[in-house]
Amino acid sequence: MKMNKDTYARFADAHAPRSPIVKDCLWAFFVGGSICTVGQILHDVFQNLCSFSEQTAGTLTSISLILVAVILTALGVFDNIAKHAGAGTLVPITGFANAVVSPAIDSRAEGLVLGVGAKIFTVAGPVLLYGTLAGAIYGVIDWLVGMF
Repeated sequence: MKMNKDTYARFADAHAPRSPIVKDCLWAFFVGGSICTVGQILHDVFQNLCSFSEQTAGTLTSISLILVAVILTALGVFDNIAKHAGAGTLVPITGFANAVVSPAIDSRAEGLVLGVGAKIFTVAGPVLLYGTLAGAIYGVIDWLVGMF
């Protein structure tokens, strides 16, 4: 059976399973909201019960969420949650932690330098690069505008 690109695209679209968009959006909303709620609870505990400053409580909250995401990624739990929650797990800081840790875990058999060290930022590297570059460009624009 010989098909051109258009025929194949129509065939693939007709046979592809439909995504339950409303259900996926609700899962993402509730899981992402739950992660943010846990973060707020941690922040309040660090600030009110432990008497840390606002800035220190925020830093400790971020570190705690990253640590939990790293542990859940290492145990293989994070991917199962992300399979159902989608962007709900990827948008908060936990998704970034998972993006850094997953390639490192996958390449640990290749050694610390050529495996983990070389591949740890394969997913998150472009985010860091372009985020830093965009911040630098914005800083230059802000500085130039401030001169006038």
